[in-house]
This record gives sequence, structure tokens and C-alpha cells, in this order.
Amino acid sequence: MIGRRDRNKRSLFIAGDIEQFIPDDHILKRVDHVLDLSWLHKAVKDCYCQDNGRPSIDPEAAVRLMLAGFFQGIVHDRKLMREAQVNIAIRWFAGYELEETLPDHSSLSRIRERWGADKFRAIFTRTVQACIDAGLVGGETVHLDSTLIRADVSWESIVENHANDVIRENKEDNADDKMPDVPPNKLGRPRTRDHKPKKVSLTDPEATMATSSGNYHLEPTYKQHTAVDDKAGILVDIDLTTGEINEGTKLVEVIERIEIITDKTIKHVTADKGYAHSVNYKALEQRGTDAIIPPQRDSNHGKGSLSIRRFKYISQLR
Repeated sequence: MIGRRDRNKRSLFIAGDIEQFIPDDHILKRVDHVLDLSWLHKAVKDCYCQDNGRPSIDPEAAVRLMLAGFFQGIVHDRKLMREAQVNIAIRWFAGYELEETLPDHSSLSRIRERWGADKFRAIFTRTVQACIDAGLVGGETVHLDSTLIRADVSWESIVENHANDVIRENKEDNADDKMPDVPPNKLGRPRTRDHKPKKVSLTDPEATMATSSGNYHLEPTYKQHTAVDDKAGILVDIDLTTGEINEGTKLVEVIERIEIITDKTIKHVTADKGYAHSVNYKALEQRGTDAIIPPQRDSNHGKGSLSIRRFKYISQLR
């Protein structure tokens, strides 16, 4: 017998909590069992006026909406709030009933600006501490890496830096100026090529042009620096810079932050050859940390990098 559903039949009331419609193994329900944001209101209290103005969005609800976007793989606030309109799991996780009006997507952007990076780093640190208390972080071996993130800008917004235009236009005016009385051997070799114009984005000037490979063209990017603990793969440190920042310059800084959070001394560090700088090898050796970092293999390595040719294998067998 063929079944048939009456799609025109509508229920005016639904008995019970919307939680009953969410599977027990849903990622948001599993996170809700361990997530504790009871401290958040006090931490962000100084960002709000306490005696006048309209009531703001509940800070905990805002963070839960952002977390839901993370677990759902949604990076745009507008798309996140559209999904929350029809996704009862997100509504329940953020504390909104079916008949309640969700906040506008722009409210999340304003909250990020109002709180600033320090507030969100505090949330991250408290989360890492909860993982430490649960015994998920060993604190002795960490793995470091970085990745380029394409800035959300169009190619039409990329222009050459105005400063380069100013230097180029005034070069002829300064050509007849008298050179200072400096010995010829102190002037250095004259530059044979003009400075390459630096490109910036008009819509996102903080993004810088970078690429992860010489085979690809430069793009407006940011760079995410990440450190993961070895025991259970817990993310213990994260930082965001412009794309042109060399990841090798962040190694010692990242290690020091992790040790402050975990209150343990890191014994082993693994990273790719982008961290193979002499200053990093020296710093890790002085602090007694094993550096599992492959050296640069090409002979045209940059200043401060160590080529593999400078290493000598010493067998431990006698």
C-alpha cells in the first residue's frame, strides 16, 4: 500500500522542548555538555554601558552562534543567521525558541569589533584550560604550522601603494642634490632596479600580498599560525598576522605563550622547513628543547636559514 502525507496539515502547537528533536550525537549537543561560559558576562562587562541603552544580545548567545558557525563550517555571518532560521539545533544551542526573533547578522560583526582580540583570546585560553583540566593536553610535545588565508576581497580592489608613486615622481627632483661627504666605499653598491611597487587592497588594506609557492601568483592574504598539542590533538595556540609575516619569526613567541597556559616546559617541537632559521635552532637548544625541524635543502636559502649541507650526521653507535 502506497503511503501519502498531507502536506497541508499544520500543527499550531508543539508539546515539549525543541531539544527532543536534536539527536544525542549531534555535535552541538555534545559541545553543550562540556561548554561553560558562565564567566563570560563578567569578562565583557566593561564593553557595555550599565545604566542606559537598549539591552544587548546575550554575550553567551553571541559566542554560541559563532561556535555553531564554526562547527557547521559557515564563515559568513549572513549565511549563519539564515541557517539558524531553519536549523533548530543552532537555535537550541544559542538559547532561542522557535518563535523568537534571531539577531541580525551585523550584530555579530559589531560584537567582534566591540570586544576586540583580547576578549576572544581570553575565551580561547579558558577553553584550552578546560582541556588541560580534563587531561587532554600533555604539554611536552607541540606541532607548529602556518597557513595562508585568502582575504575576502576582489582583484579590482588591488592597487599600487601611493607611497611608491610619490617616491618615483620625486626621484628626478632629487637627482641634482649634492651627495654627502661620505667615503666611496661607505656608500654601498648603487641600486640598479627601481623598487617594485607594493600592492594593497582598498577594501582590506591590512591584507598583504603573499603566496605559499613560487608557482602561484601573489594574493591578498592573512596568515594563521597554529600550535597543536601531541597528546590528543588539542589546539593550544593560534595567532593571525598579515600574509607577509614569516612563520619562522613566531616560533619562540608561540612556545612561550603555550608554556604560560599549560604551566609545563615544552620538550619537543616539530615544524616544517619554514621555521628552519638559525635563531630558532639556537633558541631551542639554549632552552633544552628538541627541534624536529628539517633544514633548508636548497643552496639559495635566505639570510638566517641553515642549509642541509651544513649539517653532519654523527652516529650514536660505537
